[in-house]
Amino acid sequence: MTALAPYDERRGRLETYFNRTAVDAWAQLTSNSPVSRIRETVRQGRDQMRGQLLSWLPEDMTRSVLLDAGCGTGALSVAAAHRGATVVAVDIAGNLVDLARERAPAEVSSAISFRVGDMLSAEHGDFTHVAAMDSLIHYPAEEILRVLAALAARTSQSMVFTFAPSTPLLEVALVSGRLFPRSDRSPAIVPVTEARLRRDIAADKAFADWRVGRTAKISRGFYTSQALELVRR
Repeated sequence: MTALAPYDERRGRLETYFNRTAVDAWAQLTSNSPVSRIRETVRQGRDQMRGQLLSWLPEDMTRSVLLDAGCGTGALSVAAAHRGATVVAVDIAGNLVDLARERAPAEVSSAISFRVGDMLSAEHGDFTHVAAMDSLIHYPAEEILRVLAALAARTSQSMVFTFAPSTPLLEVALVSGRLFPRSDRSPAIVPVTEARLRRDIAADKAFADWRVGRTAKISRGFYTSQALELVRR
């Protein structure tokens, strides 16, 4: 796959944000520590979305290899490892990967390979399943499709991912800059419509052997995200 200049640029901004600006906030958000009302809604929404994605993956993942693309602090990786999966957990933020490695329970830590880097790197190998929870919400539709196409070529069964659904409320909030108080803002979220993704997937030869499966949108206060499943035919 050729280098994706816009993808690389956005990835660089995200790396800076999560490594330097937000690591403490994300460590607290993904723990059991008390958080602000705003962050509590985000925590609840993320927990619900993680459960949704996991519900689309097999209960028994023995002999499966899962790429957790944008693993953050590792909660989804740990859950998949408990199901028997071998997990490649990748994130561009080294500080978050370090935290994920520290938090991984001893009984599954050997099943998870935590790595710092680009989720598209061929060095990560091939996969049975891919999960990308809230790691593509900062990219426009055309870049999401290019990322998914690159992963599809190395994935044998399914991919589950999330995107920021384009809704009137979200669009207004993002344009006005009032979705989060300044201290809580992450890099810009890019709203995408499900219809656009479905249309582009259907038209792209990279997905000729794939079909769109289930979809689910989760909104909890200041957290809004939509999940989509792609299944190899």
